[in-house]
Amino acid sequence: MNNDNIYPNCPIITRDVEVGGLTKTQLVNRMGQQSIRVNKFGEILLTDDRFTTSAHKYTMKTVELTVHNLGLPEGGTMIQIYHRADELGLALCPLEVGPFLRLAYLDQPEGYSNNHQHNQAPNGSITVASEIMVEDDDFPKGFYLRRIDGELWLRGYVCDDQHMWNPCDHFIFVNG
Repeated sequence: MNNDNIYPNCPIITRDVEVGGLTKTQLVNRMGQQSIRVNKFGEILLTDDRFTTSAHKYTMKTVELTVHNLGLPEGGTMIQIYHRADELGLALCPLEVGPFLRLAYLDQPEGYSNNHQHNQAPNGSITVASEIMVEDDDFPKGFYLRRIDGELWLRGYVCDDQHMWNPCDHFIFVNG
């Protein structure tokens, strides 16, 4: 693979995201005020006692890039993606980054509906790379952001260790 296509020598989107300073209830209320939709897996994550928010505000510099730009041209499992990101100096986001990023990124481009794609990241979605809260294939692994039919979503997702992410899937990491 040409190193011009691998992080940091590839197209990336960086964002400074303000995180923390809200309780879980305040965070959920703020998303409601912005008409952000949450699916059932997102609700499971947000209401779990293990999901916490920082009492103090802090800023995270995030990096959005594709699986391909991590040096995985055929795609990869979550374990492979996270390992490769670590090798490149990128870190996993605290789980709370997902909802705060959703609040900060209100102008996400529209994705198109792809109901025919099962067990794949939806078109236009951005997966927030974060520590897995529970090692259970039926428990949500984390959040992804999406705009579909004009509505902003914070969605949770489930997958197992064998799930192959496509090379064009977008992930967000912390600039380690």
